[in-house]
Amino acid sequence: MTSEGPSFRDEYVRGPDGKPILDRYGRPVRRRPAQRRPRTSGTGASGTGTSAAPGTPPRPGQPRVYPPQRPQVSRPEPTRYEPVPAVRPSTSNQQPGRVGQARQQGTYLAPSPQPQRRMPRVRVRPSGCLSGAVWALVIALVLALASIIWVDTKLNRTDAFPSQHVANTAGTNWLLVGSDSREGLTDEEAARLGTGGDIGSMRTDTIMVLHLPLRGKATLMSIPRDSYVNIPGYGQDKINAAFSVGGAPLLTQTVEQATGLRINHYAEIGMAGLANVVDSVGGIQVCPTEAIDDPLANLNIQAGCQTVDGPTALGYVRTRHTANGDLDRVARQREFFAALVDKITSASTIANPFRFWPTVNSIAGSFTVNKNDHAWHLLRVGLAMRGGVDTVTVPVGGFEDTDVGSVVLWDDTAAQQLFDSLK
Repeated sequence: MTSEGPSFRDEYVRGPDGKPILDRYGRPVRRRPAQRRPRTSGTGASGTGTSAAPGTPPRPGQPRVYPPQRPQVSRPEPTRYEPVPAVRPSTSNQQPGRVGQARQQGTYLAPSPQPQRRMPRVRVRPSGCLSGAVWALVIALVLALASIIWVDTKLNRTDAFPSQHVANTAGTNWLLVGSDSREGLTDEEAARLGTGGDIGSMRTDTIMVLHLPLRGKATLMSIPRDSYVNIPGYGQDKINAAFSVGGAPLLTQTVEQATGLRINHYAEIGMAGLANVVDSVGGIQVCPTEAIDDPLANLNIQAGCQTVDGPTALGYVRTRHTANGDLDRVARQREFFAALVDKITSASTIANPFRFWPTVNSIAGSFTVNKNDHAWHLLRVGLAMRGGVDTVTVPVGGFEDTDVGSVVLWDDTAAQQLFDSLK
């Protein structure tokens, strides 16, 4: 027995020489605990057909049996995973926590295709004061539309066009007529308006052509009522006589042949209607350059800008009690018409129901239009006038006394140039 003692000898595996067996690193190999192993067949040193358990000390004369070496198993390299996004938007087919489960189980999670993002719907819902303003605007639009339709049903209509027109011309032309008819007026109303004369007279105090071009400003052209022109079928006469003998169709035909402009729309208003419309809008502003006192027109007005009522406005457009007579009157008629349209379409009239509805009612009962004209055509006139208008009178070449009285002669060359500019 060596000096190490039995415990030392039993702890380490020894060779035949009794020295501990060293591993490849030079360290003594420790003895494994004794285990029962199945006996293997074979011929041992003793010839008994058995062999000693591996790792046990050999018997005298028996070779040393070493434990079998374990085969070297090549282990695969650890799988390298692609980095998984830390945050992935949740979709309907992806369960929460899927990324974390994949990391714990060591499985590869292929990146899922990004779903196409839909743009969020933007819904503008007014609230508070804005909501009230929107509803007020909607109500105003509905009322305006209803009033236009109502006016259209109340307009007086007539067949104002002749059977044959002149050739088409550019833009749109309105024939605007102010009738001096007293029909329907009581004695008190005639006295208040200062109309006088023969009740039921069918002549025109006002004849104007409103030209609306495709682009640019409108043109309001006055035709003096005493203009000496050819009336189809009646010969030379004052232009307002055409209305007296043939009504609106003959007047339209006379204007077309005298100017070469095709008339597309027709609007007529009488004396009572004119005064009522002015009163319904609360009066209009006129600016006479001189004081005018005309008892026949029931007019007494001072120079300067001022607001006038219906009877005063009617006298203002009817009087010829100034130096240039009818030429001054047509200029006042254009001034009056522009001021009336401006007041009717102003915010102070449209936004005030106590003024708006009386105005609508007066217009509905006072205007006579062609059978194919409607209230929205009249509305277009108002909008065109609001955008500015050029005013002009047919150029006058002089005056002459004829068998039909004192007449106005046109300057043929200048007048033709004006008519051509509107074609």
